[in-house]
Amino acid sequence: MNAGGAADIATIPLGTGMDFVRTYGIPTKFDEAIRTARDGTPRTIDVGRVSYRRWDGGDAERYVANVGSVGMSAAIAQRANGMSKVLGGRATFFYALVRVFFEWDNTVVSVELDDGARTEARLHDVIVANGQWHGGSMHLAPDARPDDGLFDVVLIGDITKLDFVTTAPKIYSGKYLAHPKVDVARAKTVRVDAAERLPIELDGEQVGTTPVRFDVVPRAVRIRVPR
Repeated sequence: MNAGGAADIATIPLGTGMDFVRTYGIPTKFDEAIRTARDGTPRTIDVGRVSYRRWDGGDAERYVANVGSVGMSAAIAQRANGMSKVLGGRATFFYALVRVFFEWDNTVVSVELDDGARTEARLHDVIVANGQWHGGSMHLAPDARPDDGLFDVVLIGDITKLDFVTTAPKIYSGKYLAHPKVDVARAKTVRVDAAERLPIELDGEQVGTTPVRFDVVPRAVRIRVPR
């Protein structure tokens, strides 16, 4: 994928969270999604190229269209993907969030951005967002723009159980970003590592571990959105 040759794709919503299509207003019903893919307005968006460590220790690379994360969110995705979806995506992911939060042990994580800014701190999560929504309608990156050539990078710090209880409901409105232990930056490149191998998740699938590098590929994909 490169800036001079955007790939055309038809977007048919499947899966648990339906978060990619939520950013663009693409219908979740099959027939309506087909009509949008056929007759909708073209929109060219960025994707992320991700280099990471496979579970067996080898190197791997793949692309992310919506959101990637490092740390607790990757464990949440794996828990949610192993659960029944009878209650729908939002309830499934929130239940997984609660269960994983009380089991998760934070560790010191190193995050380096392309402008040279470096953070080394005890973190719950590093969220690298191209789209706004993740985890079954959690509004994790409300200011993300999928065609601006930048990721929105959300760092969720060493939050306590009280922090979680009072702030978790706000993730659906994006108001959780006001919490003093949450920071947001923008970057074209994000590198994340830790002393222990942390799980990473790309578009809802746990694929491997740190170290990981995210690079924006500008204007790589062309989709159709409702007119």
